[in-house]
Amino acid sequence: MKIFALLHTQADGSLPKASLETVTAAVNLNAQLGGSLTVGVLGAGAAAAADAIAGCGATAFLAVGDEAVAQPRYATDAAAAAALIRAAGAEIVLAPNTSRFARCLPGVAHRVGAQVDTHIVAVCCEGGAVHAQRWFYRQRILGSFSRAARPWMLLVDGGVNALWQGAAGAANAQAVAVAFAAEDQRTTVTGVQAPAADAQTIRPDAALLFVAGAGWTKKQKDGQAHIGDASVLIQGFLRSAKASLGSSKSLVDIQSEGQETLSFMSHMNQVGQTGSTPRHPKGLSTCCHGEEPHAVGWRFINERRAINLDANCGWAQGKADVVYVADAFDVMTKVNSLLNA
Repeated sequence: MKIFALLHTQADGSLPKASLETVTAAVNLNAQLGGSLTVGVLGAGAAAAADAIAGCGATAFLAVGDEAVAQPRYATDAAAAAALIRAAGAEIVLAPNTSRFARCLPGVAHRVGAQVDTHIVAVCCEGGAVHAQRWFYRQRILGSFSRAARPWMLLVDGGVNALWQGAAGAANAQAVAVAFAAEDQRTTVTGVQAPAADAQTIRPDAALLFVAGAGWTKKQKDGQAHIGDASVLIQGFLRSAKASLGSSKSLVDIQSEGQETLSFMSHMNQVGQTGSTPRHPKGLSTCCHGEEPHAVGWRFINERRAINLDANCGWAQGKADVVYVADAFDVMTKVNSLLNA
């Protein structure tokens, strides 16, 4: 069976983590099937990026490094990806589920007559057939399925495979010619507007996820709410620990109800049943209650800790590895003091 790993580079010509993880998935699947592996790279510095993974065991390397694909753009990315898939004659195509590929590869599947599935978390061989796994219903049900249609394109989620680590070499990537139409290049990236590093609260690659609950906005032991103090403590910790910020649904809903809340918090930070399901090595939950959001939203957090005055709350019982039965304001004040020191 012909396995094809379709990758893209970053602006500096290097392969992103998601592409390196896809290489690992493709190498493992090829080893199970005993087939042939081809790697295709598109983007700036595609040939040099192929050299960086030359030791992955692929029998052939293909590249599209034209100036037209130096920046992400649907029309040119779709044309290049379709050309690479046709040149490889692939039956199974593995690609990283990045924003760049998630935008264009469904259209590519239509062009090459393929079936496509996204958010794949595992690919394996069972009984000689390729089976893919993905989560359904807000990460509550893990489904395994297969398709007879070929080509079959699978967009692999990040964080589920190890980064490929191997020797670099001379991949001798074959350049695949693509006829880019002039109208395909009308869209141009003129710049990027992004918040300052200190203002950015969502950091997918952070080692720690800090989740705040609605308890931060409630009346404290002196009978008064201290939202200003809560903001200072949380933002200070995020800066010092370079952590990513998550929120419970109850906290982000307070803002829509017109109540005073943390100004830097939005629905983009929400994790849990109706939010995101992040993947961080460690997680710290503060002022949160209820087990459902954490059981779903924290499913892939490796080490989970919580600060809660109620040792019997649903989250503390059986969902956290370590529970600190204490006041979150006191604990985070001490933690920030230690970090600053």
